[in-house]
Amino acid sequence: RAGLATMYPQAIAMAATWNEPGHFEAFTIISDEARAKYNEAIRNNNRGRYYGLSFWTPNINIFRDPRWGRGQETYGEDPFLTARMGVAAVKGLQGDDPDYYKTYACAKHFAVHSGPEWNRHSYNASVSERDLRETYLPAFKALVDEANVRQVMCAYNAFEGEPCCGSGRLMIDILRGEWGYDGMVVSDCWGINDFFVPEYHGTHPSPESAAADAVIHTTDLECGDVYNNLVLSVEQGLITEEQIDYSLRRVLRAWFELGMLDPVDSNPWSKLPYSIVDSPKHRENALKVARESMTLLKNNNKVLPLSKDVKRIAVIGANAADTAMLWGNYNGTPSSTVSILDGIKAKLPDAEIIYDRGCDLVDPWVRASLYDNFTNSRDNSEGLFVEFFNNNSFDGEPVATEINNEGILYNNSGGTALAQGVNMDNTSTRISGTFIAPYTGKVVMSARTSDQYKLYLDNKELMSQRGGEAFIPAEYEFDAIKGKSYDIKLEHSQTGRRVYIDFSIFSKEPAQFDALVEGLKDVDAIIYVGGLSPRLEGEEMPVSAEGFKGGDRERLELPAVQSRILADLKTVGKPVIFVLCSGSSLALEADEQNYDALLAAWYGGQAAGTAVADVLFGDYNPAGRLPVTFYKSTEQLDNALKEADNPEHQGFQNYNMEGRTYRYMTEEPLYPFGHGLSYSEFEYGDAQLSGDKLKAAEGLKIVIPVYNNSSVAGDEVVQLYVKRNDDPMAPLMSLRAFKRVFIEAGASK
Repeated sequence: RAGLATMYPQAIAMAATWNEPGHFEAFTIISDEARAKYNEAIRNNNRGRYYGLSFWTPNINIFRDPRWGRGQETYGEDPFLTARMGVAAVKGLQGDDPDYYKTYACAKHFAVHSGPEWNRHSYNASVSERDLRETYLPAFKALVDEANVRQVMCAYNAFEGEPCCGSGRLMIDILRGEWGYDGMVVSDCWGINDFFVPEYHGTHPSPESAAADAVIHTTDLECGDVYNNLVLSVEQGLITEEQIDYSLRRVLRAWFELGMLDPVDSNPWSKLPYSIVDSPKHRENALKVARESMTLLKNNNKVLPLSKDVKRIAVIGANAADTAMLWGNYNGTPSSTVSILDGIKAKLPDAEIIYDRGCDLVDPWVRASLYDNFTNSRDNSEGLFVEFFNNNSFDGEPVATEINNEGILYNNSGGTALAQGVNMDNTSTRISGTFIAPYTGKVVMSARTSDQYKLYLDNKELMSQRGGEAFIPAEYEFDAIKGKSYDIKLEHSQTGRRVYIDFSIFSKEPAQFDALVEGLKDVDAIIYVGGLSPRLEGEEMPVSAEGFKGGDRERLELPAVQSRILADLKTVGKPVIFVLCSGSSLALEADEQNYDALLAAWYGGQAAGTAVADVLFGDYNPAGRLPVTFYKSTEQLDNALKEADNPEHQGFQNYNMEGRTYRYMTEEPLYPFGHGLSYSEFEYGDAQLSGDKLKAAEGLKIVIPVYNNSSVAGDEVVQLYVKRNDDPMAPLMSLRAFKRVFIEAGASK
């Protein structure tokens, strides 16, 4: 959004590293780049959006249900792991200077907010006091107490009958009262609208009353426009200017604490040069984190690591060559991304590599993108020319332009502008380019947008939409002639609150499963790269695929077409290695017999392809550990929309933890929380405790000898769980300490 940046793995992948110091280091690098960009912007008198110092991260919601699409942004299902990684992130972002904060981090979304996406503006959470205090609030309290996080974002949903941004219990009693939080609270984008929109919370009669109540409940800053009504709120006696001033002081204090009103060279980060952005050192750290996130879940007969002497290897799957998939959601813009296919190719320069998409992630089709066959009118370079206008009728000159050669997917949810300088409402977008057909045959164009669009081929209108938001993409197929040029243009006009534009051009053929299997008879091994994609799971998405709804999943199982292809690949009789890309866990019990090894690669960022190849071929010993439970089936989970059992909360959504996550699940999962294999073999000695009693507010030192009884050096993640035997309602066990340690072959620590 503000130019190139070093792009790390998605948060769920960083949680899989179980490396608190490493997480601090990564976020220190991220904040270095943020300050360097800010410094450059100030030198150039650029006060534009995304060059500031306020960062709405980390997301420390508890990933209670793996079907939640935004769970990929979190640190997983455990309150302690979430707190430790969250504290490290905030400290890395905000710095340690006694006078100035490096950036402002933000703990979000406060609180009791973990999906579903599709009803987040209307659901009303009910939770037991125990689960509130032991599951949903500990990470927030840790970030307030230990990291002094300077921003908290209140959530969309309601809590016990009040919208979170207007919750007396959450905002006044707990956050400001019990915890003494003195920082700034910001609303999620357009969340204050939900107060008075009847089909959402509808708890307030008007925008004026909603604005007043949110400020009275100390929501200091709004992402939206409802606070424009505060003058009317004062005139109507709903709030006083003095009450507004409390919030105003907290907002203005941020400017001082960040040094924005002092001489430029007064803070210790003013001399960070722009040259550190996307520097070799930072790219190497992104690779380090990607490697550490790789989580080996199964390795039958030690099929991994594969030998680099293989002569012929197959790489199959829709995710193998997809670079954008590796970014996750809310991603930055890397200078380059190594796909998993390219990472494998770089590792095996002399081997024959057979690549085949096999099938799409959800449908029994093979879609091959044709984006790289576009040139644009601006400079005749590869890609589509995109023009953004701050009106919905394409009047005047565009306020921003760009060349897009990665794929068209624009979404302004979460306050994300489509480009620098583009408004959040009343916009129009024109996408154009010349398509040079690479073959003679059928070419398919697909469009799915909000509001209004028109799609043209050689200035002839092919498809259009007059309003609303399509959940099923419209497709147009035309006969192309190899080498011939076709002018393609899509024009989108915003008439509502949200912009969503998804345009694709591709070839489309039925998957040929039998032919695929027949062509793999003499390979040495098969690497299947599948799972999910940020196009299927994420924030409030209009996804129409079977088993997906509004950015969430409806079931945990692998899409049926992928189960089919795994079963077919197994019949080849060669080792099948499943590289799973996802932002969550999947229920793979029905598929486990069809793969010999399983590597959870998550959404691994710009260096994911290199990291995956390093693990597959033994150049890196995996030590990632699961931050989420891999259930056997969807049936092991309760209904995500189960009603509250509290009679005072009739109709509310039950957010209790009974039966969920490793802390309360009585059944055996497929792969448990904290699980992860290594190429080393570790043995634990007897633990030594500093005492035989643990008192409240006091610590206990535990020393555990760990031996590496193998010929391979590697990391081990030591995990300590506790349980209260005298409390039948307590969690079955709870993580209370962990440490990732490197141990040489044959050595101990």
